[in-house]
Amino acid sequence: METIASPLMWTAFGGLVVLALLADLVLMRHGGAHRVTFKEALGWSVGWVAVALAFGGWLWWIAAQRYGDAEGQRIALEYLTGYLIEKSLAVDNIFVFLMLFTYFAVPEQQRQKVLVLGVLGAILLRGVMIFAGAVLLAKFHWILYVFGAFLLLTGVKMWAAAGKEPDLEANPVLRWMRGHLNLTEGYRGDAFVVRESGLRRYTPLFVVMVLIAVTDVIFAVDSIPAIFAITKDPFVVLTSNVFAVLGLRAMFFLLAGLADRFHLLPYGLAVVLVFIGAKMLAIDVIHLPVMVSLGAVVAIIGATVALSLLRPQRSTPAA
Repeated sequence: METIASPLMWTAFGGLVVLALLADLVLMRHGGAHRVTFKEALGWSVGWVAVALAFGGWLWWIAAQRYGDAEGQRIALEYLTGYLIEKSLAVDNIFVFLMLFTYFAVPEQQRQKVLVLGVLGAILLRGVMIFAGAVLLAKFHWILYVFGAFLLLTGVKMWAAAGKEPDLEANPVLRWMRGHLNLTEGYRGDAFVVRESGLRRYTPLFVVMVLIAVTDVIFAVDSIPAIFAITKDPFVVLTSNVFAVLGLRAMFFLLAGLADRFHLLPYGLAVVLVFIGAKMLAIDVIHLPVMVSLGAVVAIIGATVALSLLRPQRSTPAA
């Protein structure tokens, strides 16, 4: 696996992630379980974006010192493009989280705990999958075509499913848990597992946690091939992924009340995946500069967000 990162860069990145997670766990949860306000979520969201951009600037400086200005700019643009793609796909993931919390009526005070574990799981999962993907790409160039075809198919399926509410009752994981686990009727504070009448019982919070973990897996499978279309450097892939995921919890509380206003975003994300998949399939024939890829992603996401705001979703009249 070829990478621009030195052992010191890997160590610095790991230390920054640990510090960021500690800050998130300690400061955002200050005062215990509570309802996160819009102002609080906005402040944290802006902070996470600032940290991600600052890291991109540092990466640019390091690469420019080592390889020259042109190469430093290219690497920084790869990082920024990957970050934007992952951040955009994270928004769609947030809508799924919101649907799960609403369906299971998760108390607002308990949503933070589930999201914390979801973010930690997402980071660990991405680390494993990114290094596995980098090893495969280093040995088998044809894996790129598999990734490209998968992204094309995913984009088409996302377009077809846009605007439709997922049927949770038909979810195989949920059906399995209901058929094989002893579930409590209601919540037991912030507990995932309790012992009642001599039996171990699982609370709805545990069910939501499992479904979020499954969503994380699906999200990672969709998003990681997309970033490999931009760069094959595992350091750039991992850092752009992790910084996009770190702000997931704050972004959830920021967008929770605005989900309906971005109703066209899934269509834009579908187009982005199709574009990246086609780019990956044609990688040996057509080479698009990173700036073109970045511009296309910004234009597609920006257009769907603008159209969502200009053409609000019509509410369904009551029967």
